[in-house]
Parts: sequence; C-alpha cells; structure tokens
Amino acid sequence: MTQNLDPGSSAPLAEFVAPQLGPCTVPSPLPLGEGFVPDDIRVPLNGEIRHGQPADPSRSFERAGPRRLIYFQPQQVRAAAVTCGGLCPGLNNVVRSLVLQLHYGYGVAECLGIRYGYRGLDPTLGLTPLRLTPQLVSDIHEQGGSILGVARGNPEPSVMVRQLRDWGVNVLFVIGGDGTQQGAHQIWLEANRQAYPLAVVGIPKTIDNDIPYVWRSFGYATAVEKARQVIDSAHNEARSHFHGVGLVKLMGRDAGFIAAGATLASQEVNFTLVPEVPFRLHGEGGFLEALLKRLEQRRHAVIVVAEGAGRDLFPTSQDPRHRPDIGLFLLQEIRAFFRQKQVPVDVKYFDPSYYIRGAAANTEDAFLCDQFARNAVHAAMAGKTGIVLGIWYNLMTHVPVSLCTSKKKRMAESSELWQSVLKATGQPVRFGC
Repeated sequence: MTQNLDPGSSAPLAEFVAPQLGPCTVPSPLPLGEGFVPDDIRVPLNGEIRHGQPADPSRSFERAGPRRLIYFQPQQVRAAAVTCGGLCPGLNNVVRSLVLQLHYGYGVAECLGIRYGYRGLDPTLGLTPLRLTPQLVSDIHEQGGSILGVARGNPEPSVMVRQLRDWGVNVLFVIGGDGTQQGAHQIWLEANRQAYPLAVVGIPKTIDNDIPYVWRSFGYATAVEKARQVIDSAHNEARSHFHGVGLVKLMGRDAGFIAAGATLASQEVNFTLVPEVPFRLHGEGGFLEALLKRLEQRRHAVIVVAEGAGRDLFPTSQDPRHRPDIGLFLLQEIRAFFRQKQVPVDVKYFDPSYYIRGAAANTEDAFLCDQFARNAVHAAMAGKTGIVLGIWYNLMTHVPVSLCTSKKKRMAESSELWQSVLKATGQPVRFGC
C-alpha cells in the first residue's frame, strides 16, 4: 500500500551520506556466496520518474548488506544492544538475530544486553548488563516483550559514552523509535567528540510506523493484525445490539497508519478518525450527526479512532500530555449527544493498546526483524555509524540518523492509503471542516 513517503524531500545530498568510522581493510569472514554489496550501490529516494526525465542520483540511500572488506577485527569487537521506549512486537526477534549474526556470521564472542533502555547506561543505577549468548536467546523470539526490558528517557550523552567505554563496547545497536534514535544520535556525536571509534547503528522500532525514510518499521504488521481482531469483535458487539456502536481506540499519537491499516484489513469499519484529518463533532456535517444517520439507516456502527486524533477539539494552548483521552472523550460525547436527542444508543468501548504492544511478532514482522538485525550487524562491522537501518521500495538501506529524527512520517489525505479508507468506510472526506 502506497504511503506518504515524501519523495520530494529537499534534504541536501550531504544528509544522505552514511557516516563511516574509517577505511575498511579487514577481509570479511563471511563466505563468498554471501552476496557482498559495494558502497556505491544506491537506492533512489524517488522510485518514480517521468518519461524523458532522468532520476536524480543525488537523493538516494546507501544500500545495506554485507561488505567484502570490514572495519573491525571481529575478535576485537564487544557489541551491545539496547531496547528503548515502549514495548513493541518483535523486540526479542531483533535481539536474537543480532546475537546469532554476530556469533555465527562474524565470530564476535561478546554481546551485552543493556537493561531497561538507556537507564542501563547510568552507572548510578547499578544495572548489570546481560551477557547475550546463542543459548540464552535461543527461544526468546517466541515471547512478546523484551528480554532486556524497556524504558523512556536517557542520561547525559557523556555519561552513556563513558559507561560504554568502561565496558569496552565498540559496537552499539539501538532498537527504538524517533526519541530513542535522537538519543543514539547524541551518543554518536559524543563518541565522535571524544574520538572514540564507536559504531552506533539504529534499528527502527515504532509500532505507529511513523519514522520518516523507513517504508515500514517492525511491529506495525502485528499491530494491524491484532487491531483487526479487536475491530471484528467490536463489529460483532455492535450489530448484536439495537443502535449498537463499537468504539475502538488504537495507537497512533502523531500518525494514523495503524488505524488506516486495520480499517482496510477488517472492512467492517464505518468511521476512521486519525491525527492527520481534523473533524468537528457537532453541527451539520459533524461526526455525531453522521453517526446518527448511520444508526437510523443500519442500526449499528463501528468507529476506529487513533489516539492522536481530534487535536483541534481541544484548546491549542493545552499541554498535549494533559489532553483528554480521545477514546473516552468520544465515548462521553456520543452518549451525551444521543441522550440529548432522546435516541437510545449502546456503546461498547475497546482500548487494546497494551494487549497489542506486548504481543509476539507475527510472521511478517518476524521476517522483517531478522532482516533489520542481520543488516544492522553488517553495517556495524563495516564501520557504519550514526545510521538507522531502513527499508525503501523493499530494499534495505542505511539512513543517516539525522534524517530519521528530522520529522515524523505522516499520512497524506491525498495518499492511496487514506483514499482507500474513505472508500472502505463510506465516510465523507471531512466531518464539518
């Protein structure tokens, strides 16, 4: 499904260059049949060209994959992995594949698992890292959650780099979303300031799928699958009651990709509300009037709302962290509206957020996690640093972390994805706006 991937970015060419610790002079221990990728293979930002207009090679990503010559002597590498932010399906899959590729692919003997996100790099907390071995991680991919634990926030970059130096870590894999990758960027800058050769490689983890220049992040496919199951249950509840309404709140603080994907997967949703599209509740053409008409015609309805939707309903001066929960807010507004109209309504409210976050990865995400992890190891061993692994037109890429943290990926109203949602639900382009 086409997304709003911002192929017209005006980012300068320099921002597409993957930083490198130094020249690669060590022959890779990988077998010749591995399919080595030269550094000059690029993946264009814009995959579409007009007839007679050549593609612009300046806006392209470095292709990921194993290199024939690498930067590090494998026996001198001590790697570490950290999982940050909230839970997401696939965290354990990524950790497992990192360890297996390091151990069996490159012969790296040591990999540390940093506990509870960046907190594990604060020496005052005394969080001893795990020693990750193939035996320890053998079956963790079958479990949801993270064997390492997760947390938000981070100590000062100088503190984290000092701890990494004390542990002798020279390769760091950072698994997390935009906030986590901003922290990784600061670690890389601090290590560079200290002239400490540290490869910092990010793996994009956001269940909301809102990291720019990354076609799809792991966890998203599982989230859509689990959300569809909840929507189908909400539909069964709604159609079994007179004027039944199934109201489902899904994740998506800044972007509505999960809500849109689950709507299309289910095909049972009548109204989808996302952060990118403002709407009015009251008045002619408003959402509540549209819901009333739907119940008069079909006697039931299913509503999906992303957690970040409806920002324009609240004062612009209000701190986003203190805004009402949009799901509970809609629940109250629907009940009050129908009570005022003296029309019966039976609303069932579903909020599966943490059920979805803690789930194990499905098949599609498990495969993607393995791709991300193995290519992250290839990148780190080749001395790439300050990058995040991306996937672009189904090809693995090296995306400079500065690009990934420059903005949020959002869904355009004109995109094929959102236009498909409008056709599947039959809802108007805007509710009263």
